[in-house]
Amino acid sequence: MAKVVVYSSNTCPHCVSAKDYLKEKGVEFEEKNVSTDMEARKELMGMGYMGVPIIMVDDEVVEGFNRAKLDELV
Repeated sequence: MAKVVVYSSNTCPHCVSAKDYLKEKGVEFEEKNVSTDMEARKELMGMGYMGVPIIMVDDEVVEGFNRAKLDELV
C-alpha cells in the first residue's frame, strides 16, 4: 500500500474534500497541518509549495484535490 501524506491547513475546504475522499476510498494517510505544525510548514516550503492541499503518494505529488490523479495513485 502506498504511503500517503496530506499537507493541509485549518482554513482549506479542498483539504477537507481530499481527506474525506481518501477516507471514503479506505486509504490511510498521515495529515500534516501547516496551520499548527511549523515543521510541516517548513517541509512544504522546502519542497517549493506555498498552497495546500499537497498530497504525497509515495514519491508522487498531487497538487490540490485532483480526484483522477489520486485514483491513479492509490
